Amino acid sequence: MAGKGGGGAWKVAYADFVTAMMALFMVLWISAQDESIVVATSQYFQSPRKALLDGAAGILSVERMRPVRMEKVGDKGDEGTGLVDQRKIDTQFLQEIADNLYRLLNLDEVAGERPIEIQVTSDGLKVTLYDRGKRPLFKEDSAEFTDWGNFVMETLAWIIDRHQFNVVIEGHTRKGVAMANPDYSSWELSSDFANTSRRSLTHYAVNPDLIERVSGFADTKPLPGLDAADESNQRVTLSMSLRRRASTPASVSGTGAAAPPAPAENGKAR
Repeated sequence: MAGKGGGGAWKVAYADFVTAMMALFMVLWISAQDESIVVATSQYFQSPRKALLDGAAGILSVERMRPVRMEKVGDKGDEGTGLVDQRKIDTQFLQEIADNLYRLLNLDEVAGERPIEIQVTSDGLKVTLYDRGKRPLFKEDSAEFTDWGNFVMETLAWIIDRHQFNVVIEGHTRKGVAMANPDYSSWELSSDFANTSRRSLTHYAVNPDLIERVSGFADTKPLPGLDAADESNQRVTLSMSLRRRASTPASVSGTGAAAPPAPAENGKAR
């Protein structure tokens, strides 16, 4: 019986050889590709997370939207007359964007009350960012983002830029916020929430032309079913639309101009 079988060590050596050959083949194949692919591959190994965001992290291409028709809006001769790009939005496509956004923010497995809520709408997504005490969006007594807030805005900026969403930003406060400065009310604070969000998005990636409107509503629009003083009412909402209207200028409402963030001593009280 001696000598039969010969052992299996050669199989391990052969498997290592085949693996090495495959790796060599992949390196040679990548090296022969377009320069942009080589650069993208290099960036992935240098910074996997940023490369995933830059490549939409598996989010499907916007080409999955199916064009239906182009429809005129306004009367002839009106200054704002243009074409509305009417599209039949694939809700599954939008849901996949929402799911990927949750995953990128490490919220896909979070149970209970999430710091972010994403809803699929008829023409895009509505993203609500809550400024709650457990995971605040803004630093206390200011409209300056926390580290978490900056991470959220950076991630959203990549998503918006990737899919060219048009964005409407709204800031809201809860009722009963005590302001240290009597000349700085909930109206200024909510507008600062929205404008800080706008500045952050454009800083990271978003073309300013994609921002359609920025508004501050103070405590006038509490969430349905909640007490007006509930902390969940302190929030920023981003309505992200894939339907584009030609010749629609971006605007800022609420307090009028795009107000700068409030000083640290003039903010909200939690």
